[in-house]
Amino acid sequence: MPRLLADADEHLWVPVTGSLGFRGRRHRKAAIRMLLTQANRAAGAEGRPGSGFLAWVMSQATPLLMKRANGRVLVWVWKSDPDLLVAMAQVQEATSQARAARAMMPIEYDDTESFRNPHLGVGEKLAMPLPADARTPPFATYTWDTGSHFVTVTAVCADRERFGTVIGSIDDLARTVRIVDDLTVGESEGVLRIDPA
Repeated sequence: MPRLLADADEHLWVPVTGSLGFRGRRHRKAAIRMLLTQANRAAGAEGRPGSGFLAWVMSQATPLLMKRANGRVLVWVWKSDPDLLVAMAQVQEATSQARAARAMMPIEYDDTESFRNPHLGVGEKLAMPLPADARTPPFATYTWDTGSHFVTVTAVCADRERFGTVIGSIDDLARTVRIVDDLTVGESEGVLRIDPA
């Protein structure tokens, strides 16, 4: 299975992936609390913040889960305000079920624009600064189809008014995502690498 690499600006983003122990704990906890709060709001529990204890438990478990993902999932939080923004990149096999699920997404998800990544080529970007449902937080998602895998970057923002101020940095992060394959000598014979440009 291929792995993902990215060059997140360390002045803007704090990586959750690989941040074991105390390193990045405050940022992990804040990001998880924000996501739990957004999930509560989407479920109709308006105004109920994410559980502090549950966020703490998940912040302890998250790095271990990320380690088990072995580079298939990368997560960052916004450094200056971890409660504001979370971004996640993931790679998954492009099975027929995954393709069918993408084809059956709601009509508003068809409103995409082309987005170029120097490593993955041209993909799709969907920015939803003002989702129709007020309980849904603003988000942006980027998708590339490599033929055998889907690479996606998803960013969720807690504040509709501030989404426009961070979307440029999300674009910059998405442009750095790339796939790394581990090919053993002898297995690479017959594999043709084509520049996505």
